[in-house]
Amino acid sequence: MGSEGWRSANETPGTFGTHGTMNPRNPPSWRRNQIAVVAATFVGFTGFTLVMPFLSRYIQELGVTDTGEVALWAGTTLGITPGIAALCAPLWGRVADRFGNKLLVQRSLFSCVIVMALMAKATEPWHLFALRAAQGLLAGYGSLTLTMAARSAPPDQMASAIGAVQTAQRFGPAIGPAIGGVLASAIGLRNAFLVSSLIYVIAFIMLTVMYKERSEDVARPPATEERVSFSNVLAFENFLLLMLVIFALQVVDRSFGPVLLLHVTQLGYAQGRAEVLVGVLFSALALSAVVGHQLAAVVLRRTTARAVIVVALLAAAMSLLLFTLAESAVLMLVAMAAFGVSTGTALTTSFTAAGSVVPRHAHGVGFGFLTGAALIGSAISPVLSGLLAARSITAVFLTGAAVLMLLVFLVRRLMAERDLPVEPAPAVDEA
Repeated sequence: MGSEGWRSANETPGTFGTHGTMNPRNPPSWRRNQIAVVAATFVGFTGFTLVMPFLSRYIQELGVTDTGEVALWAGTTLGITPGIAALCAPLWGRVADRFGNKLLVQRSLFSCVIVMALMAKATEPWHLFALRAAQGLLAGYGSLTLTMAARSAPPDQMASAIGAVQTAQRFGPAIGPAIGGVLASAIGLRNAFLVSSLIYVIAFIMLTVMYKERSEDVARPPATEERVSFSNVLAFENFLLLMLVIFALQVVDRSFGPVLLLHVTQLGYAQGRAEVLVGVLFSALALSAVVGHQLAAVVLRRTTARAVIVVALLAAAMSLLLFTLAESAVLMLVAMAAFGVSTGTALTTSFTAAGSVVPRHAHGVGFGFLTGAALIGSAISPVLSGLLAARSITAVFLTGAAVLMLLVFLVRRLMAERDLPVEPAPAVDEA
């Protein structure tokens, strides 16, 4: 089923109509809701990354001494959560569409409070694995917060709302490990897990107090429309293609982790200096991606999503080729920053374009599929990167550039060009 059949479903209270006119019943508190979602996302992602980078050390404290066994437990324990969360994201999105996103995110954050507290009491490695599996089943609030941001905002502000949440998802992991390292040194890893649990409590309270979900926000299909099924969502115009773009972007973006230090060392940088340079490069990637998330909202006001994605993907591919050829630290830093801006822009634009073709009453399912694609890409990327690096480290970057160029070809050939609703909204009370 194409998106045209659902166009009327998007003209619900609190949205723009097909001609970009503002419905006077647009909720006046959407910016307050956006602040609540962004703040809760930032705090929650910070709490997660507070302890997870040090999981291997915690496993050693539980009595596992063999390095290979520690690596195996750490890898499977870290990987089980995004794997299960990716499978469950569309299902939780369906439940959120029926009962409201706020309740589901509260449930998710509260489950994180319990899981992190229990991880502090673990005595065996399998305890951590089981708790992380439960977290993947019960949590997954990343897709739900994207849905909340997209649904609360007027359509002309959807890109800004999605970009703000994605910015919070980037900033949290950027500072979480640094805080976690200090905590682990000062109070020990077990107590650091308790601090992480407390941080989730803060995120839960912030969302509960600040986010106001009205009965109208639990979107339902008009009487003349059938409810959107899982297969219906995948049939919307451009949706499957945009899922593929999001998946591939995450595969390429997360492929650097296992090989970047090896690449820098291979270029002749000495131990110590190489680690510093890699840290700077990863920070540049994260911060420049934040710029890209914000840039998407600006450029979408001037051109179509298809044009933005094509240019961003092309720029990302060229940046990756430049990085592959670069040997100086400055040139690598410039290439990595350009890559981050480009991929951040493409990612936010893809989420926005996909969200624009899905009716409001199916946003939970739609963003569930999109986030699931991103999670699967993030999960398999290090594995694929490691397999390629076993033959050639350079091949990791060249393959990434080739994947991005293939996406450019597919988007140019297959993506229907459509203007997003980006007319400025009239002034509303944002108190």
